[in-house]
Amino acid sequence: MDIALVVTTVTAIMVTLFGYIATYINDVRITQRTEQLNRVNKQLSEFYGPLFALSQANGIAWHKFREEYRPHEAFFSRSNPPSEEELQIWRLWIQTVFMPSNLQMYEIIVLKADLLIEKHMPQCLLLFCAHVTAYQPVLKKWKLNDYSEHTSLINYPSNELLEYCNKSFERLKAEQSRLLGVRVS
Repeated sequence: MDIALVVTTVTAIMVTLFGYIATYINDVRITQRTEQLNRVNKQLSEFYGPLFALSQANGIAWHKFREEYRPHEAFFSRSNPPSEEELQIWRLWIQTVFMPSNLQMYEIIVLKADLLIEKHMPQCLLLFCAHVTAYQPVLKKWKLNDYSEHTSLINYPSNELLEYCNKSFERLKAEQSRLLGVRVS
């Protein structure tokens, strides 16, 4: 038996074996990266993207509403309550602008909670869902021409919700860019 032949054969087998192992490890890494990217893309397209857009639009609409109506005091000020005309405007905006958008956000949160970044539902999302749910009896009363109530029993968590949506969206966009190998300036 020729020692050179044995060394050559063992070397060829080892190189082939290491090649297969390296290919396998590389394939596993590519698959994991692809799965991570697919999850981030799904989180952005089905949860955080729509939630971000709707919360931003709601925020802009709210600021414009407040600039136009009772800009220098709380809308439901105890010392200067809104007039009947202002209450009609409030009901119009709640029914046609804010609640349709809030209901879309509510559905996204409830139906797509599996796409959350966190392990547990963030408090601001729970408060938002509670706010929307607690507004339902008020809206039902309005349909029955009962205007004795005008607000939800649970306040809208505006600052917390906007901050959460902004930070989560930016975090996922950065992760998406990293997974794609794109440098963000």
